[in-house]
Amino acid sequence: MKTLILYLSQDGQTQKIAVQLAQEIGDCELVKLTDFKGNLADYEQIIIGSPVRYGRFKACLYQFIAQHQAQLKQKKTGFFGVNLTARKKEKSTPETNSYVRKMLQKNEKIWQPTHCAVFAGALRYPHYHFMDRQIIRFIMFLTGGVTDTTQEIEYTDWQKVTEFAQKFQ
Repeated sequence: MKTLILYLSQDGQTQKIAVQLAQEIGDCELVKLTDFKGNLADYEQIIIGSPVRYGRFKACLYQFIAQHQAQLKQKKTGFFGVNLTARKKEKSTPETNSYVRKMLQKNEKIWQPTHCAVFAGALRYPHYHFMDRQIIRFIMFLTGGVTDTTQEIEYTDWQKVTEFAQKFQ
């Protein structure tokens, strides 16, 4: 089955997850969502992945879904959201992760993916610009996370990524 994996990535972790999915599924085309110029009809399965930044998915994600809703509804599809909130077990499913739950509710009449997942991202303080570092540090302070700005921590549960990939093999 030919699979298209579209992704958005802010700091690289969503792309890293998309690459891992492509390797595990096989026969995939991997494209940044904003660079996709093809036809969704050419694929049997479509997976879309996007990070959350400052509590939101990017507007272009919603625009893409609205623009391609008819084709998405006809395919086996998947969506995965990536955020640091998902590092907490109680917020690591589509039902318990507020960002993914809100996205699915917002698109309820437009498109509902066949399979959905939430993956914890990575905290890469040294790579953030000064203001981003301070904002993320404050958010992590409020949520009981790591605030040492010299730290880099990958929270992604790669076994969960494998389990999601198996749904498309």
